[in-house]
Amino acid sequence: MFDKLHEECGVFGIYGHPEAANLSYLGLYALQHRGQEGCGIVSSDGYRLNAHRGMGLVSDVFKFDEVFDRLPGHAAIGHVRYSTAGGNDIKNCQPIMVDYSRGSIAVAHNGNLVNADELRCRLEKKGSIFSTTADTETIIHLIARAQSDSLVERVSEALSQVSGAYSLVFLTETRMVAVRDPHGFRPLSLGRLDGAYVVASESCAFDLIEAEFIREVEPGEMIVVNKEGLKSYFPFKKADPTPCIFEYIYFARPDSRIFDRMVYSVRKEFGHQLAREHAVEADLVIAVPDSGVPAAMGYAEEAGLPLELGLIRNHYVGRTFIEPQQSIRHFGVKIKLNPVREILSGKRVVVVDDSIVRGTTSRKIVKMLRDAGAKEVHLRISSPPTSYPCFYGIDTPSRKELISASHTIDEISTYVTADTLGYLSLDGLNAAVQMHGQDNTRFCDACFSGKYPVKFPRVKTDEQMGLF
Repeated sequence: MFDKLHEECGVFGIYGHPEAANLSYLGLYALQHRGQEGCGIVSSDGYRLNAHRGMGLVSDVFKFDEVFDRLPGHAAIGHVRYSTAGGNDIKNCQPIMVDYSRGSIAVAHNGNLVNADELRCRLEKKGSIFSTTADTETIIHLIARAQSDSLVERVSEALSQVSGAYSLVFLTETRMVAVRDPHGFRPLSLGRLDGAYVVASESCAFDLIEAEFIREVEPGEMIVVNKEGLKSYFPFKKADPTPCIFEYIYFARPDSRIFDRMVYSVRKEFGHQLAREHAVEADLVIAVPDSGVPAAMGYAEEAGLPLELGLIRNHYVGRTFIEPQQSIRHFGVKIKLNPVREILSGKRVVVVDDSIVRGTTSRKIVKMLRDAGAKEVHLRISSPPTSYPCFYGIDTPSRKELISASHTIDEISTYVTADTLGYLSLDGLNAAVQMHGQDNTRFCDACFSGKYPVKFPRVKTDEQMGLF
């Protein structure tokens, strides 16, 4: 319905709390924005693992109290999922749980393994039978085949064979393991609640359950928690961290702290920088809600223009709806966004959005604003042109579907029918991120630059790999 890049997934885990499953449920609630197609929780009572998974939102899958009666124990992990080529199917819901020769293990994964197909073919030739189409299951097979008696060494051996992006949380009968890939593509944070350790994709999950944020799980770090406490390991070959910059642009909640920066502050700085680069004479600034709001605030502050609520979002729209044939133009956008005519009529409007993918939604929004009486519409985008697909955990269309891959900015402006169009520059984007951090981390900006930190085998760069 909306011309946006899609969320990748969210993970949560807690060890050492008598209400582990209930707290995981709340944690997944806070991470719902990262995936809305399916979710699940696996708990441990110290002797066995118990699971509940389903398709739909967290509130739908866990709507009955008796579900939690079947999830006893002091430890639990959870997952919210967005799928693409892996298939929107219950069999691909996570956490994936299996029994094998050394007991039971469950895993929740945020990211994408770029060599999953290659590994899967190799494992199948050796007799492995897969029950899902998820790349995450490849990790389970590699762990089961590892020779060491130590869980840490088995996980290390398995992950040393995979390539790509992963923030993982494992659960066995007696311990929880959290791992982040050496490049640190996807976020993962560590917290504490009443003596229990908590991990989550974003710190907003800690806020909801009133857990203390301790720090981020470092790139290449493996954290193991059991009844004796927490231990940290760095078992992988060191790599230069390249966390995903698009987390700041769109995916993460603005009230989260990821990659050692507050998302809200970074997004607002995008707006300040955007106004410096693309000033225009106008009467007011509006945002495309919700992700465009902080950048619009920054733009308005820097430009000295009033910020108004010119577009109102309907927050109660489901994921599917019956669309009329011809009776309502631009139905897909109009059901979610409504312009405020009294604010827009006769005005020169700057409208701030976070990105343009195919351009279809931007075109409809500009048309809506003009129909509502806007005299001029100046479109401002708080990221550079998205010209390349992502292979590290974001659902990006193929390159031929990305409008900026084959059109100039002037051509895009003509297509969306804006009076002017301005994108934030790549240098401006990186400068804004560095302004709010204590380090000089190089972020992955491959979707803008085409420079991929991790190479991928046997895949053309104009295609998008499936996410699972």
